[in-house]
Amino acid sequence: SFAYFTVKDRLPQILTKVIDTLHRHKNEFFEEHGEKGVEAEKRAISFLSKLRNELQTDKPVTPLEDELPDAALWNQYLDYQRNLANGSGELSWFQSPWLFVECYMYRRIQAALAQNPPIENFDVFKEGKAQNFFESQEAVIALCTYFQELLKNIKDLDEKQLRQELFKLLQVSLWGNKCDLSFSAGEDSSQKSSPLQSLENLLPYIVVNDMEKIWSLFLKAKKRNTEKSNVRVDIVLDNAGFELVSDFVLADFLLSSKLADEVHFHGKSIPWYVSDTTKHDFNWTVKQLQSANHMWMSRCGINWEGNLKKGVWVYHDHMFWTLPHDFSSMTGVAPDLYADLQKSNLIFFKGDLNYRKLTGDRKWEYTVPFHQALNKFHPAPLCSLRTLKSDTQVGLKPGQGEEIQASEPDWMVSGKYGIVQIDAAL
Repeated sequence: SFAYFTVKDRLPQILTKVIDTLHRHKNEFFEEHGEKGVEAEKRAISFLSKLRNELQTDKPVTPLEDELPDAALWNQYLDYQRNLANGSGELSWFQSPWLFVECYMYRRIQAALAQNPPIENFDVFKEGKAQNFFESQEAVIALCTYFQELLKNIKDLDEKQLRQELFKLLQVSLWGNKCDLSFSAGEDSSQKSSPLQSLENLLPYIVVNDMEKIWSLFLKAKKRNTEKSNVRVDIVLDNAGFELVSDFVLADFLLSSKLADEVHFHGKSIPWYVSDTTKHDFNWTVKQLQSANHMWMSRCGINWEGNLKKGVWVYHDHMFWTLPHDFSSMTGVAPDLYADLQKSNLIFFKGDLNYRKLTGDRKWEYTVPFHQALNKFHPAPLCSLRTLKSDTQVGLKPGQGEEIQASEPDWMVSGKYGIVQIDAAL
């Protein structure tokens, strides 16, 4: 299965890269922290080498031993999985749910650093994320330029034109999700050219396309919207780099076109899945754009810094996003987060991992309704913007999945197909 290939090949590759990254920063740790830094680096590396060995030799998955605030929740979840495991009570790397062991590996990487101060706040994936951003410069410039030109006459757009622009930027945000470093095991996956040129050609690859429903939802929210109630959109982020810029552009468009009054972003509280956005990545990206020596890039950065200062853009992180639980357990595990999401008029869930957690990462029949697969997770109308990189997909028309499968056996994991899939009582 694709899960087997991921755990056997991709995850050890990622761990090897992490170990190598720590090696390469040895001098920096010494300069910053002296011998203590070097000692910490050695301990972290030995912890990670042991982890890689456990993974490759299918050892049991062991409870977390660190003091981080989420450790107890992780260990409870581990017990829960053990009880599910055919009564044998032992979980090993290859005899466990893929979603669980993959999340578990990233959490153990975090533990390797957290338990070894003074390097506990070092993000082992930071370089890769920065490199991805810089290598996507052309695409970022093209997108910022397009957007700044659009803003000049956004006030004059009629409803039909506004709808057209929304659809365009939704697609840019969707295909921005192709640039995923955990998928390429950290190899270059930057967005080299502007995706705006290729939207027309990519349209046939959107296997569920609910953009019209999104448009209806915005129109409805606007009509219902009195002076007192703001239209709030939430974006549960995925990758840093080009994808994050495409999310920023979508968010700014929603505000500038008056389709929304505030946008709330949700990122990860620890480094996650190689390229996922943390608070540092979020702020760093705005700063990079602000100080860029390209007029439209810096204009975007300055405006976005302004949105954050004015409070019409808000960044949140919550440890729930880096737990192994699927989203149907949010009401029990993170009721505060669920209650916050209930205030939204529409939640965008970016990327593949969010989709796996929305649908419980199950091998569903293709035609099962999205609403059903969400397993009672309905805080607000929600939409998945995702390119397919794992073998779970629901809400297809009868025969649709089988038809693509016949000509492209790996269609669910190639990142070539995408969805704009909504769950909302319209």
